[in-house]
Amino acid sequence: MKLGAFSVSLSVKDLKASKDFYEALGFTAFAGDIEKNYLIMKNGNALVGLFQGMFPNNILTFNPGWDENAQKLESFDDVRAIQKELKSKGIELQSAADENSSGPASLVITDPDGNAILIDQHV
Repeated sequence: MKLGAFSVSLSVKDLKASKDFYEALGFTAFAGDIEKNYLIMKNGNALVGLFQGMFPNNILTFNPGWDENAQKLESFDDVRAIQKELKSKGIELQSAADENSSGPASLVITDPDGNAILIDQHV
């Protein structure tokens, strides 16, 4: 199962303070918009999303179809195929992609410790 680019999506209290902190660690703003309360920070292949007021907890995020530079991959597993495989393995979906659709879609699962995992396809 190819899940694509990985990032940690952090629910932050103060976006500016978090941006400054991660910049001190060598990250730079890669995407997002501080006016829209989110930034994607990058250091090499490492990605950290900073989200203020968008969700209550941190989320592990995978982006099928993208590499760590948000460039489309030539070959990837579509989120609907991933969803079908997860369901066949008995993994409960918190939210699901429309199996009759194509293109961008997402699903959410939760690991045994309650950590949310977002599989978010943009292509």
